[in-house]
Amino acid sequence: MKNERITGCHTVALLFTAAFTIGCFSSYAIGNQNVPDQHNGGVTSVNTHSHYQHVTTGDAVRSIVEHPAFKEFGQYLLPWDDRPQQLDVNLSNVGSLLPYHSHVNSDVVVGAVNHMIDEVASGHKIFYDFYTEQQKRQDPAKEYAGLFFFRGKPGAPFAVICPGGGFSYVGSFHEGFPHAVEISKKGLNAFVLKYRAGSGLKASEDLAAATSYIVENANTLGVSTKGYSLWGSSAGARMVGDIALNETAYYGGLDLPKPGAVIIAYTGHSTYSPGFPPTFITVSADDPIASASVVDRRVQNLKRAGVTVEYHRFKHAGHGFGTGVGTDAEGWVNDAIRFWINNYN
Repeated sequence: MKNERITGCHTVALLFTAAFTIGCFSSYAIGNQNVPDQHNGGVTSVNTHSHYQHVTTGDAVRSIVEHPAFKEFGQYLLPWDDRPQQLDVNLSNVGSLLPYHSHVNSDVVVGAVNHMIDEVASGHKIFYDFYTEQQKRQDPAKEYAGLFFFRGKPGAPFAVICPGGGFSYVGSFHEGFPHAVEISKKGLNAFVLKYRAGSGLKASEDLAAATSYIVENANTLGVSTKGYSLWGSSAGARMVGDIALNETAYYGGLDLPKPGAVIIAYTGHSTYSPGFPPTFITVSADDPIASASVVDRRVQNLKRAGVTVEYHRFKHAGHGFGTGVGTDAEGWVNDAIRFWINNYN
């Protein structure tokens, strides 16, 4: 597929009659008009000539949550639920909020967030609440779940990305949003899952529900359901392994076809079966949490079971290396995208 380069903020000529400041962000607008949004269905009211200021590594995490582009869902970007002290952490030190992750690059984090800001400025809906109000009343914890959409080409397959965090937090800043940016650059669609922390079972149920939601709404979202992929890192890789082994219906989702590929990064989860989808696996030899020898055995077992496997074993990336920037794992995400493309159903 043809690579597409993501540009920065769009340059627009701003003629404005009013300017207002929300927190530390200024937003300037020239009227609203109703325009069709092929990914959101029907007609949506958007600010077609608006500019949202980018965040920088010098800003606090609060600047993301309170950013006008993320109105009403900014809290879902955060790693921790109900932890207000995280708002005062500077984005240059965002890695301090991700204790199970290493090599957190604040420039990569901020770049992915600014990509999302640009998407909103272009009139795209980026956050989807896949649980109904009735479901949330029955289980209030489902209020913390949602999907962030990174668009590729209309009609292209989709990926669902499950960041890690030891089921204590959801590390989307480091190994969710940056991965999705790379996938969308290739013209493919990507969703980053904000799941319920605290329970591996509930997190896997969220993955099953989210994937079912995307398939049910594929026409509205503008994605193909053929050859979709599931991506998981650390705890998120356990979720993906659960679905690969037991399928979505087991966790309360629809009875869906198996993924075209699963991408599993640095987890000690060792399940396998002859029915596993094509599997891309990566780990680092110096990982202090996910033993590389355990991953080695899983790869061998998958291959013996007849599963198509590609294995990338690095030396000095540690645990939770995200996109691998600054380590010998840098570039692995593009290798995983290639593997997925080569294994479309």
